Amino acid sequence: MKNLHYILFANLLLLATACDNKLDIEPQQSISEGIALNSDANVKLVLLGAYDNLSQEGVYGGDMVRDAELAGADGEIRWVGTFVDPREIFNHTMVPTNFYVEKTWAQAYAAINTCNNVLSALAVVNADDRIQVEGEARFIRAACYFELVRLYSKSYVAATAASDLGVPLVTEPTRGVNDASLVARASVKQVFDFVEAELHTAYDLLPELNDVYATKFAAAAMIARLHLTTGEYDEAQDFAGMVIASGFYSLLPNYSDLWNQDNDTPESIFSMQVSDQDGDNELVTFFSIPQYGGRDGDIEINQKHLDLYNASDTRFAMFYLGSGATRTGKWRDQYKNIPLIRLAEMYLINAECKARLQQNADDDYNAVHTRAGLTAKTGVTLDDILLERRLELAFEGHRIHDIKRLRGTADGLNWDDKKLVYPIPARELEANRNLEQNDGY
Repeated sequence: MKNLHYILFANLLLLATACDNKLDIEPQQSISEGIALNSDANVKLVLLGAYDNLSQEGVYGGDMVRDAELAGADGEIRWVGTFVDPREIFNHTMVPTNFYVEKTWAQAYAAINTCNNVLSALAVVNADDRIQVEGEARFIRAACYFELVRLYSKSYVAATAASDLGVPLVTEPTRGVNDASLVARASVKQVFDFVEAELHTAYDLLPELNDVYATKFAAAAMIARLHLTTGEYDEAQDFAGMVIASGFYSLLPNYSDLWNQDNDTPESIFSMQVSDQDGDNELVTFFSIPQYGGRDGDIEINQKHLDLYNASDTRFAMFYLGSGATRTGKWRDQYKNIPLIRLAEMYLINAECKARLQQNADDDYNAVHTRAGLTAKTGVTLDDILLERRLELAFEGHRIHDIKRLRGTADGLNWDDKKLVYPIPARELEANRNLEQNDGY
């Protein structure tokens, strides 16, 4: 059914735009929507298109996750592929014309503008569905802005967030280019405040169950991530605990069963759906090898990372040798779903917040630790929890963001180094005179 919806969306978009052959050069945050938003059915098709935008390679289809790992590699993984643009991210030598820097920006803003179109047309949605449609659109829009501000802006620091440049906040549909569409960059604080408000609204509007689409607890989990990023540990603990206590999710007994699956597992809170007919999984493309549908084994796992594991850790057992190097088994098989938010992360957020707030974190930590086949600990420390997070969530797109929020280093660069911030894409600067480039580019 999902594939059929996307095919219908693509065909409808083609029909709607076929009569307009005029060439428009627009900022990528101004990607136009051609579908007439004049019926319940059309608005719902456009909402499906927003999920399709979100699943594109540059966003949650894999590139954004991969590049967060390459940027925070710090000797634990190595890029050996021939593609220049990922190598720039890995080597911290990005330029404003980097293909993946441009693609992530463009595809995230495409999803945002699709959501803006949906939100502008809620009046024509059937009354019984309107609340849910709004909640899903707000969740997708918030997720995109959260990822953009963490990549293209300085890290969140409370003392400077109000003056540090974030990304443009575009909240109305852009269907043509005029002065109003040339939006300047909001501050980091303004973007974080917007994302928080959007997610809270989505949380209030979304249902607890919604097949493979956004739910109330996906919004709660994203809120927990946001507050962990800003160092608001009481709030992060509240929302992570809410997801855990919901009873809708459970840790799988076997860690390996989380990965390379056609369908979501009971541990998955939000995933990208991938099949051989629809969706992208660029993580397999670059982390895997030709035997399983990958490219050439572009990313290798180094001994520095492997040395972090206890030999009896079942997560360690998932690494495999292939094409002459060690590989992660998480992203091995082609056309498999991408788990983006898992229950294990909520346990680890809960544990970290408890430790920081001088509370006992043993139970939350051990839920994840013992699932990996390891002996339960008592008197768990913050260092224990941060190591557990590093092992549990390896190669899932958290690394550079954790380095920044924990004030660490990556390849000898301090967490606030200019080289760890993406440049604003060159073509965006050319199209939008109101944009300002990041320092160092």
